[in-house]
Amino acid sequence: MHTDESKTRVTILTSSYRIKGNIDLLPGARLTDFIIESKSFVAVTDAEVWELAIGGRQILSAAFIDVSKDHIQIVMPG
Repeated sequence: MHTDESKTRVTILTSSYRIKGNIDLLPGARLTDFIIESKSFVAVTDAEVWELAIGGRQILSAAFIDVSKDHIQIVMPG
């Protein structure tokens, strides 16, 4: 079971969407290493998916989504 301490808020940009949510990252671990070591998908909890355009609308929110690593262009904490 994961604690709130292992949840890290991230923003993920793809070619079409901005995704905000949490990933399970151990305290002190590097986000870059987490992404590199992930399999084909990155699990995001408490996810919000937004249109990428400036002022874009929210498309969906979900307790859990898997994001394909092949589509991630930028990932950053916060």
